[in-house]
Amino acid sequence: MSDDRAHVQEFFTARAAGWDSKFSGDGPAYAAAVADLDLREGDRVLDAGCGTGRALPPLRAAVGPTGLVIGADLTPAMLQEAARAGRGRSGRLLLTDVAALPLRSESLDAVFGAGLIAHLPDPAGNLRELARVVRPGGRLALFHPLGRAALSARHGRPLTPEDLRAEPNLRPLLAGSGWRMTSYTDEAARFLALAEREG
Repeated sequence: MSDDRAHVQEFFTARAAGWDSKFSGDGPAYAAAVADLDLREGDRVLDAGCGTGRALPPLRAAVGPTGLVIGADLTPAMLQEAARAGRGRSGRLLLTDVAALPLRSESLDAVFGAGLIAHLPDPAGNLRELARVVRPGGRLALFHPLGRAALSARHGRPLTPEDLRAEPNLRPLLAGSGWRMTSYTDEAARFLALAEREG
């Protein structure tokens, strides 16, 4: 495992047990972001970097019983918390790295990624891998329940122009990785960038 991936795993392993209680009020924000992904009954969707699986129940509700929901994460402790919370009933939990997904090309309709972009060791390459597994015209949602400024304040860091989630950085990053950004929202209580898989 690369140093970057080991660092991500170490970071989340240390926080897994208290994650849901620390962020217990985020459920409605996740549900609203999933609604904006505009999933349909029977769709196949991946929650990339699913953590404790908070997006899995709204994703399951959106795709219905005939849809496929996969929650993929690099950190076993986070998936254990997802299972403990019963979220494995909403989707299949998969221990894997989003840099090399064990999924067929163009096998999914959509990808949901909460807090994902900041933890990708190779953002362009990792977004290309997400594009690989999504059919042309499929959708991507990059979400966080806090906007960029609020998240930077929470971490005690200044907001910088180099932030990957800044629209002037994110739009070309997505475009170079097989995605076309279709909407961008950065408000105090919500960050959501939606993109479509290029043909």
